[in-house]
Amino acid sequence: MKNIDLNVLFHEKRQILNHFASQFTSDYNEKEDLIQDTLIKALKSIDHFRDDPNLMTWLYVIMKNTYINHYRHEKRQTALYEDYAMADYSNNTENNATEDKLLGADIQKAMDSLLPENAEIFRLYLEGYKYHEIAEFFTYPEGTIKSRIHLARKMLQKKLKMYQDN
Repeated sequence: MKNIDLNVLFHEKRQILNHFASQFTSDYNEKEDLIQDTLIKALKSIDHFRDDPNLMTWLYVIMKNTYINHYRHEKRQTALYEDYAMADYSNNTENNATEDKLLGADIQKAMDSLLPENAEIFRLYLEGYKYHEIAEFFTYPEGTIKSRIHLARKMLQKKLKMYQDN
């Protein structure tokens, strides 16, 4: 298919995509983002689509997976923030603030010791992105991403060994 044909086709199907998005969220902005993300992913993988009448099914599956991945990412982020907020601190808040600064500085120093690209890959992993999403972003094989995350984790464990529980 040519880009012009795709543009016309997607424009014609926009109303149906809006209906699909309404099944996942009622917020107008979230629906628009979901539709846009779906179309972007569809365009990126249009080579995998075969010219047949199942276009809307294909787009629906892309939209559903996009929504689920976004929901999982948000759920993980919320859980991380809640865990941090619920951490049991001692009554000496001044001492905790000093310890937090030292820990933060040590973590930053350890992260800075990683190669910049590996540090970015590890940050994306910590933010909740899946291996295949990171691999797609960097255009590396998924195995390479897994190896780099594993190596970064081991290096950080070694540099931050003093903070591990005994």
